[in-house]
Amino acid sequence: MPTAPTEAAAKRPTSSRGEAAPWTRNDALVAVGAAALDLIGFTLSSQDVQGFVPVAGCLLMTVSGLALLARRRAPLLTFGAVLAIGLAVHLSWPVGQGLNASMIVALYSVVRVRGAAVYVPAVLASAVLPLSAWASWSQDSFLTLAGNGAAVLFVVVAALVMNRWQQEVETHRRLLAERAVADERRRIAREMHDIVAHHVTTMQLMAGGARANLDRNPEIARDALVTLEGLGRTALHEMRQLLDVLRADGDTREASTAPQPGIADLGRIVAESNSAGLPTEFDVRGTPRQLPEGMQLTVFRIVQEALTNARKHAGSGARARVRLTYGDHETVVDVRDDGEGTARGFASAPGSGYGLIGMRERVALHGGTLRTGRGEGPGYRVTARLPLPLPLPKEEGALR
Repeated sequence: MPTAPTEAAAKRPTSSRGEAAPWTRNDALVAVGAAALDLIGFTLSSQDVQGFVPVAGCLLMTVSGLALLARRRAPLLTFGAVLAIGLAVHLSWPVGQGLNASMIVALYSVVRVRGAAVYVPAVLASAVLPLSAWASWSQDSFLTLAGNGAAVLFVVVAALVMNRWQQEVETHRRLLAERAVADERRRIAREMHDIVAHHVTTMQLMAGGARANLDRNPEIARDALVTLEGLGRTALHEMRQLLDVLRADGDTREASTAPQPGIADLGRIVAESNSAGLPTEFDVRGTPRQLPEGMQLTVFRIVQEALTNARKHAGSGARARVRLTYGDHETVVDVRDDGEGTARGFASAPGSGYGLIGMRERVALHGGTLRTGRGEGPGYRVTARLPLPLPLPKEEGALR
């Protein structure tokens, strides 16, 4: 049964050109260790049986171990090379050595990534290999065959168990990621719900004011109804976004009554970043405009997450910069630092969800794009582009 590439293969180091290296450090350690064990075993067996140690045999055992460096990229070819070298050694110097370390590792690699149609013949070949140089069968031959069979059976079971464990780990990791996305969407939905509730409450107050002034002061009532019309459109737009996020059913946690933060609060979190030891600059470009409350909340959360991540990972002496750009068709928020910290795994600010997952969900909610990672120079960069919402069409029958 074919399986996915191993986790170690996914973490294979890259060369200076960005290409995957042929092997990992662990692969090299395994190859050297297997070669050393096989050399020791071959040396002791040769000295005991033949009274001398053939140099050519030692070279072949070394080559057999070093062939394991290619076991991740070409496991079947590696197994064939180890099997051929082992056959040559047994035919040339029949010293009675059983299944060696290189054969065990090569067989394990084949079972990990190939199906039964491939690894079953490999298992049989590994079991009978030490008997290839025997001229006649005896009781010792059957004992050796039984020992080799038990050894290869143990290797197969270990490989299959590892495959099963890795599949369970991947499934668990995927479930955790899906749960993280669902939790973040629920939290965003609660925040959007608070915004819509604020608009609806304001609409109710405006409607009451218009009714009270309808007879005494029609102009005030008219202005109130015009404002009420605009609030209704905004609330409808926010409600459509809320339905896209799908507020979780059965979420009984009490919603916060505090006003949602926005662009006006960016100065506060920049000041907090400076107080926390990360010198941070705040720059606004373009002509400021009034953005929808949901988009303002998204900008605030992105800056909050990015600065929190910079404080944790940028290292001492780093500086950060927050730039908010108002364009003709989009609003761009850019947060970068010049730190030399390690690779970032976005950590969320207190109460802000799952970091990078949350930022992507928020930006996608407004039809924008998010880019994260290291730039050409030192440091880390987070850039979100949020397109401006199109003017909402006036509903038929709306008040003028």
